[in-house]
Amino acid sequence: MDWLTDYKIPIGKSAKAAVDWLIDNGEWFFDGLSSALTAMIEGILWVLQTPHPFIVIAVITAGAYALRRSIAIAAFALLSCLFIVNQGYWEETTETLTLVLSSCVVCMAAGVPIGIAAAHRPALYAALRPVLDLMQTLPTFVYLIPAIVFFGIGMVPGLIATAIFVVPAPIRLTHLGISSTPSALVEAGEAFGATGRQLLWKVELPYAMPQIMAGLTQTIMLSLSMVVIAALVGADGLGVPVVRALNSVNTALGFEAGFVIVVVAIVLDRMFRRADGDDK
Repeated sequence: MDWLTDYKIPIGKSAKAAVDWLIDNGEWFFDGLSSALTAMIEGILWVLQTPHPFIVIAVITAGAYALRRSIAIAAFALLSCLFIVNQGYWEETTETLTLVLSSCVVCMAAGVPIGIAAAHRPALYAALRPVLDLMQTLPTFVYLIPAIVFFGIGMVPGLIATAIFVVPAPIRLTHLGISSTPSALVEAGEAFGATGRQLLWKVELPYAMPQIMAGLTQTIMLSLSMVVIAALVGADGLGVPVVRALNSVNTALGFEAGFVIVVVAIVLDRMFRRADGDDK
């Protein structure tokens, strides 16, 4: 086997060379991106942590009712938030919500336009497909290495690693929604003289909205699945007590933090998931 390993394909060396080149030539870009993401994270943290927790809980409860028009879901959101406060994890929960909301902003802002472009250009989607597969299948710990190199320790590298792992979901689902728009609807719009922009806003996006909202829900759930991994690079939130519990073999701490993560995931899923009758 030595004859084969002597001619090893230099994947690792090539990746290191690419990272070194980016460090030498792209410092201005990464510094600017880090500053912008830090400002967004600090802004969301300020909104969630400055008011009294009960005020934030009231807003979340009202938002749950406004989104779903269901007293049961609003009551569930209220009781879940009170449970989190009871367990003493409110600050960590707001930090996790900050990571999730930031990830949603980044991933939806990038994923929806890319998905629309890919739906209109099949060749572009054919080129994107292997890249999206790589982003979702490459172990997430691999993302953390260049994220730490480019952005240091803290919330920003955790957000970057989360976004790389999560953004394929809104891209794929937006592409699915736009590309599955019935040709009869498009032809009807064209018959009435609609431009390409009008077809997009008046026909394709409304038809694709269920898939786009599913992409948002997937973004939220996948972002929550990354909170523990993000904690390994210094991101605050509910992943920190989980990592601490793992290091100290603290069963009670691990179950408390893990259960709170589950509660947060259920609340966000119930708030943003489309009801069966919403797309009829």
